[in-house]
Amino acid sequence: MRKELFDITGMHCSSCSSRIEKVVSKMEGVENVSVNLLKNNAYITYDEEKQDVSSLIARVEKLGFGMKSHEVNKEQAAVKPVDAAQEAMNDMKRRLIYSLIFTIPLFYLHMGRMWGMPLPDFVLGEENELINAIIQMLLCIPVLFEGSHFFTSGLRNLFDRSPNMDSLIAIGSGASFVYGAYAVFGLAYAFGHRRMDLVPSFADALYFESAAVILTLITLGKFFEARAKSHTSDAITKLMDLTPKTAIVERHGVTGEIPVEEVVVGDILIVKSGSSVPCDGKIIEGSASLDESAITGESLPVDKTIDDKVIGGTISSSGYFKMEATAIGQDTALAKIITLVDEATSSKAPIAKLADKISGVFVPTVITISLFASIAWLIFGATYHFALTILISVLVISCPCSLGLATPTAIMVGTGRGAASGILIKSATSLENLHDVDTIVLDKTGTITQGKPVVTDIIPEKISEDELLLIAASLENLSEHPLGRAIVQQAQAKNLELALAEDYNFIQGQGFTANLQGEKYFAGNEKLMAEQNISVIKFAAKIAELAKSGKTPLLFAKGSEVLGLIAVADTVKPSSQEAIKRMKESGLKVMMLTGDNEITASAIQKQVGVDEFVAGILPADKERIVRELQEKGHKVAMVGDGINDAPALARADVGIAIGAGTDIAMEAADVVLMKSDLLDVPRAVMLSRKVLKNIKENLFWAFIYNAIGIPLAAGLLYPHFGLLLNPMIAAAAMSCSSVSVVGNALRLRFVKL
Repeated sequence: MRKELFDITGMHCSSCSSRIEKVVSKMEGVENVSVNLLKNNAYITYDEEKQDVSSLIARVEKLGFGMKSHEVNKEQAAVKPVDAAQEAMNDMKRRLIYSLIFTIPLFYLHMGRMWGMPLPDFVLGEENELINAIIQMLLCIPVLFEGSHFFTSGLRNLFDRSPNMDSLIAIGSGASFVYGAYAVFGLAYAFGHRRMDLVPSFADALYFESAAVILTLITLGKFFEARAKSHTSDAITKLMDLTPKTAIVERHGVTGEIPVEEVVVGDILIVKSGSSVPCDGKIIEGSASLDESAITGESLPVDKTIDDKVIGGTISSSGYFKMEATAIGQDTALAKIITLVDEATSSKAPIAKLADKISGVFVPTVITISLFASIAWLIFGATYHFALTILISVLVISCPCSLGLATPTAIMVGTGRGAASGILIKSATSLENLHDVDTIVLDKTGTITQGKPVVTDIIPEKISEDELLLIAASLENLSEHPLGRAIVQQAQAKNLELALAEDYNFIQGQGFTANLQGEKYFAGNEKLMAEQNISVIKFAAKIAELAKSGKTPLLFAKGSEVLGLIAVADTVKPSSQEAIKRMKESGLKVMMLTGDNEITASAIQKQVGVDEFVAGILPADKERIVRELQEKGHKVAMVGDGINDAPALARADVGIAIGAGTDIAMEAADVVLMKSDLLDVPRAVMLSRKVLKNIKENLFWAFIYNAIGIPLAAGLLYPHFGLLLNPMIAAAAMSCSSVSVVGNALRLRFVKL
């Protein structure tokens, strides 16, 4: 299966996107179609053996839309595309100005007499009614010409039996113009045949101002809508702006500046203070403090030195270093993040299917209602003028723009807001599923804890702490055990000069022996000391206390004399306790999984406050436990960072990978936390709840707007209250509804995580 991105032109409402999805999804070999009205694109997953690009494009073009494969320059990290929303805004601005030039005098000419406004003599009086009508028609024609795309698209889709928003506008505005043109011919007939008694009725039937004002107000709404849309993709735009344009490269002893797209893997690059890192790589010389906030959301600079990895697009706050390029172009972390965010904003949440289904039948239903209402009024004795007003008002106020914008705007802004905070949500489905989660399953090592052991306690006997640490580190320097490496690193951090140990002898399950400066030393657990007849009775209470706290005590002896003990533990991350507290406050059940023993797991539970834990499990057990929770009816989110977490991450309703973890874990996950901070789990849950609430608000207002607007436009309140909706007011209300939905979604940009 191949997943490909296509750019689509000519879409104006959710009926358009629904039509494309419905038709293309029925084509042979097409597995999935996701059309994004906001971004004017579509992701299509299809079988290359059964379907090809040219057939897909031809089928969409047959529907009246333009489609082409999205072009990406694979040599560059991220080529900033032409901003479709900005282009749409500029186009709508031009259309709006052009339309206003003709609509304002037309509106003034028509309404001026009613309001007693000053007008030129050649349009006043009964004898000038034909001149007045011709001038209005001439002013209306350029506005119709500027809005011709509504007619071409609308009528084509209407004849194709798949009417859309443009169809409603075309029928409404077109009917107004045709009725006005009929009145012009009527006036010409009246003057030509000296039937002056007919002049007043035909003069009152001019509808040119309605035709022009409807198109102009809808264009005004589209302009505001496009301007609001341009802010929904701010997150992607900011990420793309991070991509450096040039790099300083050192080749064959010569240093020079080149375009970043000319960098190749293995190049030696120089990064100075204040400069951006050109691509992903590894520091080989020097050090620096890097601002990674735009990538990870972490506000504090991160110190980097030799052998540390650096991410393209981050900024060197201070320092100077040389790096070896390890990933370029589309393979860099920044490019992958941009792609991930782009795909997420283009995907559809399950809740969007409701709006799509409604949009598919909405326009035909509205056309039926408008015809039925106008015919009903004619049957009950209303004038043609009144019936036409009903027809046009119902058509114009019912355009389903707000319905189609309700979901994608909220998803785009919400996922962008998450990305800006280092929370990468891979799809709209993941975002919605996260909202329904009731159980959080946490892997212990690397998720709740730091993932690497450190020295926590040094308890010497008759010597100083530094002396004990120096002896222990000198002995452990021969060992590759993680606990031993922690002791060595602690000594190196204190700049202690290690002695050379010899005759290392490992004893399975106990520890080891070694010689140091001609003396025999023992390092290990209580069992080793007991085997060597070394008494550790004075440390018994302390050993039990440390073990109960989840720490591993290591004993050191010289000959038969105990020198002391050093405790090592995988310490809890500073934010873990607060993160778990917030999860529980959000109504989530929190479970911890660990391969450690019951004593260590219990100690961690007491420290961080998880509801329950399962200890002593194997990697394969994690997936089984998640599955069992799901079988009990729970919606589960799994949080992990290792290769052994990948099956459980894939099994969970929502898999959440800690960003510092493995690529496999991040690939299997639905959400990636770039800061490796557990606090981002409750933040992600909160964001999903805010987005779903926003979507429901948007859908509510879109539905309630049509529920109120259509009966009012159909004249149901006219017999009792005299309320009738003017077509121009209907057009303004329709535009306002779309702008309000987009504006409500934009509030998500300011959500505090």
